[in-house]
Amino acid sequence: MARLVVAGHGMVAARFLQELSALGHDHDVEVFAAEDCEPYNRVLLTDLLMGTAGGRDLRLPGIEDPRIRVQRGTSVASLDRHNRRVRTSDGTTVGYDHLVLATGARARTVDLEGIDSHQPPTGVHVLRSIDDAAAIIAAASQARSAVVLGGGVLGLEVACGLARRTASVTVVHPTGVLMDRQLNAGACEALQTTLAAMGISCLLHTTAEKVLTRNGNLSGLVLSDGRRLDAELLVMSCGTVPETGVAQAAGLTCAPGVLIDADTLATEDPLIYAIGDCASPPEGSSGLVAQGWEQARRLARLLTGSPVAAPSRTPAPTDVVRVKGGLDVVSMGVNAAASTHSSQRRIQLLDASAGRFVEVVVDGDRIVGATAVGAGSTAADLTAAYTRAIAVPKDPAQMLIRPSDSAAGRTGSPTTMPESLTVCSCNGVSKGDLMRAWEAGDRSVAEVSARTRATTGCGGCSDVVAGIVEWLAAGDPDQTTSSGALEDDTQRKRDAHEMEMSRG
Repeated sequence: MARLVVAGHGMVAARFLQELSALGHDHDVEVFAAEDCEPYNRVLLTDLLMGTAGGRDLRLPGIEDPRIRVQRGTSVASLDRHNRRVRTSDGTTVGYDHLVLATGARARTVDLEGIDSHQPPTGVHVLRSIDDAAAIIAAASQARSAVVLGGGVLGLEVACGLARRTASVTVVHPTGVLMDRQLNAGACEALQTTLAAMGISCLLHTTAEKVLTRNGNLSGLVLSDGRRLDAELLVMSCGTVPETGVAQAAGLTCAPGVLIDADTLATEDPLIYAIGDCASPPEGSSGLVAQGWEQARRLARLLTGSPVAAPSRTPAPTDVVRVKGGLDVVSMGVNAAASTHSSQRRIQLLDASAGRFVEVVVDGDRIVGATAVGAGSTAADLTAAYTRAIAVPKDPAQMLIRPSDSAAGRTGSPTTMPESLTVCSCNGVSKGDLMRAWEAGDRSVAEVSARTRATTGCGGCSDVVAGIVEWLAAGDPDQTTSSGALEDDTQRKRDAHEMEMSRG
């Protein structure tokens, strides 16, 4: 029996082990998990801050396989490629026939005057783990003012969570556009209107240079433009850095993650693979969990000799970004501000004072990119048209001003949704997949989700999935009421407000 060692036990590693077990593998698997808790959905950490999820909502499905052993609280510290052995943080040496690196990424921090990296002042945090979330929640309950460094997707979600717990929240962002990887100036202007209504201030074109402390506690920040901010809580949201220390020390090429082959997911050492945030495939890392989960599925099939399709050289349209926290921001495909192809058209609607912005990038008769701020129903139509490659109307402006007549059709009602419509982008689950789960006997959101994995990624599809299950229950003659079908989901939503930080 081949010995397989897995370094890491986060979202992607957990999915890999599930796939491996389901395929009936013939491996002796040893997993080393740096955290001493059960694996959890890291994408939903901001939901903890917002109070819309509790600890149990983050738990990933467990696995019962006697051939898979998980050593919690223990990480791989070094790698001996010549002798095919790893040394763990507790000094144990373990041999391997195959090694999977799934070490993820760490939060990127910035060097600020006044911060000792060995003993930072109380009140300075990052958000990367469930322990980080617990610490931020505890600090926010005592802080009168908070600052978030970084106005990307995570930073804005953190700000929304803090705004529900702290009197004053300020986002400091180095460029002139929030979420500048997805939005342009018009979208940012509309977004700032919504943020201001939530009590969140934004300072653009500046960053922090120095922290001020009082008795070891954070008391304020000095910005690069000379301004001073009062702050008792600082959350750095400046992106992530792939965890490649062990790989680099072993001589594996990293740029910035561990370089892997597109087909085999192997590094330059054919016995070592890398998946998830620590890996750099030839097409680049999207930063979205869907890419890591696809790598997990593919590697499990490769290691078990199961049939596996060749990866597409054209990225599938799974790059839909949704921002949680009540901001109603959706972005997909080409960023209109960066569009340079002469064949592409850009159509825009801006009503900044109402916090509304819609922009569509069209190439020929297809949507290749879209952004919607404060326009939920329009965003649903555009998402459907983009992911399904539906032909746009002769006058694309109709998609902005008359979404109900757009090419995507009415996507808000399950009755009119096509079965092929992708409901969960993270896992590629369609309305038809949910219907087939219902036909197989699943009668609650929890059961449907367990079978299809819908809602288990970013969680942005939870309301749509619940609506489809309710619609199916209402049309099922064997169901006397839809409330029974949704009992588990009702309990889930009730539990989401308990804010328990359970471990394992």
